[in-house]
Amino acid sequence: MKSPVYFDYAATTPVDPRVLEAMLPYFSENFGNPSSVHRIGQRAEAALETAREMIASALNCRSDEVIFTSCGSESDNLALRGAAFAQRDKTGANWILCSRAEHPAVSKTALQLEKLHGFQVEWLDVDETGMVTPAALEKAICDKTALVSAMVANNEFGTINPIPELAAICRAHKIPFHSDAVQAAAYLDVDVERLGVDLLSLGAHKFYGPKGVGALYVRKGTGVYPHLTGGGQEFGLRAGTQNIPLIVGLAESLRLAVAERDARTAYLLPLRDKIIGSVLESVAESRLTGHLESRLPNHASFVFKDADGNLLLQLLDAAGFACSSGSACKTGNPEPSEAVTSLGFSRDWALGSLRVTLGASTAPADVENFLQALPNLVEKARALKSG
Repeated sequence: MKSPVYFDYAATTPVDPRVLEAMLPYFSENFGNPSSVHRIGQRAEAALETAREMIASALNCRSDEVIFTSCGSESDNLALRGAAFAQRDKTGANWILCSRAEHPAVSKTALQLEKLHGFQVEWLDVDETGMVTPAALEKAICDKTALVSAMVANNEFGTINPIPELAAICRAHKIPFHSDAVQAAAYLDVDVERLGVDLLSLGAHKFYGPKGVGALYVRKGTGVYPHLTGGGQEFGLRAGTQNIPLIVGLAESLRLAVAERDARTAYLLPLRDKIIGSVLESVAESRLTGHLESRLPNHASFVFKDADGNLLLQLLDAAGFACSSGSACKTGNPEPSEAVTSLGFSRDWALGSLRVTLGASTAPADVENFLQALPNLVEKARALKSG
């Protein structure tokens, strides 16, 4: 059976063969524990610190500002919990600001901090494209704010937030600012000095690296409490023996993402725009979600009125196209995504969401075949829902 055409690169990406090649020796030949003092351990430590320096170079930061984690979600958790508790102890502030369009690793962590630990969550308004505006942040921020979190680019509808402007507002108020760059790092500049962030989350499997490894940038001087205690690894912020093969893979995949960013973007942007233009023209009662221009270059997302998004995914899969209805974390949930409903869509629109994300193996012919098949499949999904 022929494999489906993969249009779900926002959910995960295959490991680049060059990344796999860099990782392989650390599963067997150089298997040591980087905390060991003998030569075998020191070879592992050298690989660990080389990877840290590579990531620091990509982020334009100090190597001792890079903390390795198990994934982007853990990086978000460490950033929110660690910084919120530290800031509350320092200033007494206990408000956390973020939008409902954030990844659940941020929004659900904020809600747990509210439910179990006495913090207050205030949801930042987003505009009709899902963007957190400087005006919305200026309106909400105050001396009770302990932490602000706004993602670089949204995973479900692709909108890019004005992170430098948001970070500048937080800096003026001396409040830590975290940004989830998990979806963004494959295609956008993640220079932390340009962005102005205090904390930045990454996850390797979104940019052709392995699953199960991530990183958190923590600006020097930013208070963060550890959320995994034990040994002194990762500057005391994240205990546990480091996973050297995966860390090497994270560093190499990020290096390649930075080096090849312009070429990857130049290839995918026309394909993305072709999908957006064609779908809006050929599918009745369809609307783009997210910003038309300020969006990830590989990301197209829509809502179709009176269509069942999960049913549409099944029809697309049967036709040979692997797509998503939004966050991979939402697949199978009959309720509309909070991120999509935050854009103001009513339920009859929000339930019919579709995300199409492109990547290295996307061919123009695949896009053409998809665009020919989609209108009939949307109509079929509507008929099956109403029938």
